[in-house]
Amino acid sequence: MTSTPSQLRVAIVGGGPAGIYAADILTKAELGPDRTVSVDIIERLPAPFGLVRYGVAPDHPRIKEIVKALQRVLAKPEVRFLGNVEYGVDVKLEDLRDFYDAVVIATGAMADRDLGIPGEERSYGAADFVSWYDAHPDVDRTWPLDAPSVAVLGVGNVAIDVARVLAKTADEMLTTDIPPHVYEGLKAKTTTDVHVFARRGPAYAKFSPMELRELNHSPNVEVIVHPEGFDVDDHGMEHIGKHKAQKMVLDTLANWVGREPAGKPHRIHLHFAEAPVEILGDDAGVTTLRTERTRPLGDGSVEGTGQHTFWDVQAVYRAVGYRSTPLPGLPFDDRAAVVPNDGGRVLDLDGDPIPGTYVTGWIKRGPVGLIGHTKSDAAETIGHLLADVAATGPTAVLREPADVDAYLAERHVDVATFDHWERLDQHEIALGAAEGRERVKVADRAEMLRAGRSI
Repeated sequence: MTSTPSQLRVAIVGGGPAGIYAADILTKAELGPDRTVSVDIIERLPAPFGLVRYGVAPDHPRIKEIVKALQRVLAKPEVRFLGNVEYGVDVKLEDLRDFYDAVVIATGAMADRDLGIPGEERSYGAADFVSWYDAHPDVDRTWPLDAPSVAVLGVGNVAIDVARVLAKTADEMLTTDIPPHVYEGLKAKTTTDVHVFARRGPAYAKFSPMELRELNHSPNVEVIVHPEGFDVDDHGMEHIGKHKAQKMVLDTLANWVGREPAGKPHRIHLHFAEAPVEILGDDAGVTTLRTERTRPLGDGSVEGTGQHTFWDVQAVYRAVGYRSTPLPGLPFDDRAAVVPNDGGRVLDLDGDPIPGTYVTGWIKRGPVGLIGHTKSDAAETIGHLLADVAATGPTAVLREPADVDAYLAERHVDVATFDHWERLDQHEIALGAAEGRERVKVADRAEMLRAGRSI
């Protein structure tokens, strides 16, 4: 396809939902008479879909149904997928400006937030554990799972995912797409009790109702909601009155308080109004988590009561949120962990928009909201992009897709195209069919690339 100045050329850095939604909106935009758009999605992994593939627990196939919609966008003739291309290593921002009229950064958030408590260095980040059990190609193949009693800090969906994967048996997970090394790791797991801690009361738990109810579906896992700290003040009642999902979560939790034990071999304990204070340990690892009982202040916040509890645990997982990381050539607000922007327009250190440079998704607004929330976020960013391009006109000097291909070939980048992904997709489905499963995920990057090249 030959590009002309009447064709808008856009690069989107990041092949997750945020980037793909932005591409979809661009292809549907009314650009005016004889105007078309050409979008290249640049992704550092050989496979697309970002957190849908590498951030959603493997036993949540319903959530992964979104892949089908994302795949339809990648199949559009106006969109190209350029996988296994790392921004800042294989291509820089100034290079992209030569090839595209606008660059949209949609790299998301994959690092773990810190807690800021003593002994935190002894804990694991939930994002790292998720990457392991989701078979991310850039993480180690082994994970230590030899702790009988584990603490998970946080009350969001990621915390619930981590707790559930830690508690369920390996054979239960074998119905999913986990590869052999994850199955073997989970099979060697010695965990019997997982303690999930929340700083505030149950009215402010951030689990989705579906995620919470799924905790109770395993024949091997018992959910225990401890009555201590299970209080709802006036502000909490007002809060759940405004949020239907929060009320559903509270109702489910309330039904579980005080249930008779079912005698299942694994247990998930939910503790409310317990703030982590310190992680204690020795040369062998974690030995204790110290928490402080909290009380509500009437405005949704809490304060410590001075009442401390020491929990006998051998591992601690932080699930208190993701954070984005700085990107080469772009300003970064380290406090908010986002690229400074005004509605998606990237701002320089003086607060002025950087021409032709935009952000969308979690790198724009922080890691809040569900996957579907990125649609409206992308719409805002693309709206500003289109307005700016209409005012400035085309800026790229090398306007052919072949120019990008030649640039990457010159640097010996082994680009994984959408055709490569489709072949890898079929390869994983075939691996699953051989075992009576829908899919078995390939974890090794070199193997992913080989499968994508096969005929």
